[in-house]
Amino acid sequence: MESGDASIQLAETAAQFAEAIVSNDADRIAAFLDAEWRLVDADGVTTRQRFLDVVRSGALTHSMMQAIGPLDIRLHGDVGLVCARVVNTAHFGGTHVDADEWTTDVFVRQHDRWLCVHSHVTPVAATE
Repeated sequence: MESGDASIQLAETAAQFAEAIVSNDADRIAAFLDAEWRLVDADGVTTRQRFLDVVRSGALTHSMMQAIGPLDIRLHGDVGLVCARVVNTAHFGGTHVDADEWTTDVFVRQHDRWLCVHSHVTPVAATE
């Protein structure tokens, strides 16, 4: 696969991953996550299983997740980094959350398919 093709495929995968999050379907989300996936945010580290359980329970839902501006995609062989500023709307434990965040998702190409192995989320500073 050519590097340009891989970048396009990774960008498409990142968009489909965001759509899966908004679907609030844990199985659909799981299809994009490696078994060892972790999410790191201001609250610490969340495992794949914990995240999917919270989605499955309905305690966490998303109604919008959208990158604003271009994706910054970096390829390193079968590892791809997707960095973007993302806005999203979620409900967690009955609380409405509008978030503006810098995100970095690390994907690994396995059998010509990209799976996310790590996600990191940082809130955008209020001055930006």
